[in-house]
Amino acid sequence: MDAFFASVELLRYPQLKGLPVVIGGGRRAVDGALVTPPDGRALEDIPIDAFPRLRGYTGRGVATTATYEARQFGVGSALGLMKAAKLCPQAILLPVDFERVRHFSRTFKGIVTDIAPLMEDRGVDEVYIDFTEVPGGQREGGKVLARLIQRQIFEATRLTCSIGVAPNKLLAKMASEFDKPNGISIVYEADLQPRIWPLPARKINGIGPKADAKLETLGIRTIGELAAQTPEWLIAHFGKSTGAWMHRVAWGQDDRPVTTESEPVSMSRETTFERDLHAVRDREELGRIFTALCEKVAEDLQRKGYRSKTIGIKLRYDDFRIATRDLTVEVAVDDAVQIRRLAGQCLKRVPLERRLRLLGVRAGTLVRGDEADAAPSEAEPQRGHTPALF
Repeated sequence: MDAFFASVELLRYPQLKGLPVVIGGGRRAVDGALVTPPDGRALEDIPIDAFPRLRGYTGRGVATTATYEARQFGVGSALGLMKAAKLCPQAILLPVDFERVRHFSRTFKGIVTDIAPLMEDRGVDEVYIDFTEVPGGQREGGKVLARLIQRQIFEATRLTCSIGVAPNKLLAKMASEFDKPNGISIVYEADLQPRIWPLPARKINGIGPKADAKLETLGIRTIGELAAQTPEWLIAHFGKSTGAWMHRVAWGQDDRPVTTESEPVSMSRETTFERDLHAVRDREELGRIFTALCEKVAEDLQRKGYRSKTIGIKLRYDDFRIATRDLTVEVAVDDAVQIRRLAGQCLKRVPLERRLRLLGVRAGTLVRGDEADAAPSEAEPQRGHTPALF
């Protein structure tokens, strides 16, 4: 989906189309008037001057996404909003409406599976689709079916998407970025050298910032330069598994199937604070945040039909060091009270003298609810009981 979170907001506020808009950060008091205008006017009639701008933003929020008009200034997802404010101070800043986004996510995925049932869900705004056995899926290299999907999604949601069609998931992912927004790109095996090899190596899904930086120090900047290396050379620099994988993907090889179901490894929620918080002096505020995170993790587990046997926490201190702790229990849990109690015990095992920038709660070792052992009313941890700090 094209700039999904921002596009969803532009449906609500069509007067912002064509303007730089950034979605991210926490909900503020000024945002309430945009959802329910005090004078009773329609949302599309709110004057543009009434919307908050990025200019002067202070805090630790990050951009979830941005319209293409804002991206021209260098604003993109995961960028800190204070930095974004320097790049594009005139951009309008709106919070994420997760319920609204999830509604449109379910809608577009339902349309896709009605046309091409073999769909792999890759998050709120992205899917892989196998066209192989779909009637008409091979016409014009898949373009006919891609157009049909685009048209039906737009008719139902007024949102656009970009589709990449290729022999495998690796190349399809790259192709989906070629002609945004509302584009369709077809990549054949013969297109590897002219279309894929000139791209930066970081365009390969799986090559992150650290690997890309190391490749640059070795004089490798493009996928073609990566493909020119022998497997032995790559293995010597990146290890047996990663080196062999890099050689395969540089040559456009990917045998991963489109899978309709996959078991999640874990579920987690975390938040970065607008200001550093202290475990003692900000205990009440931290307690509220901690409880809310546990409740959200519990909601995620219950909505997806899982329970967890391992509850953990994540802290980031004001010096950016990270601490994690977890606790495993015999009986899987999905209740917010139990999750908070177990996560609270994890907190007793980390130093809390420094101020905190981030707090997170994680549920791991997941089992399906219908397969979980019958649980007593209280899940007893394997360690001795220790009261939570907040």
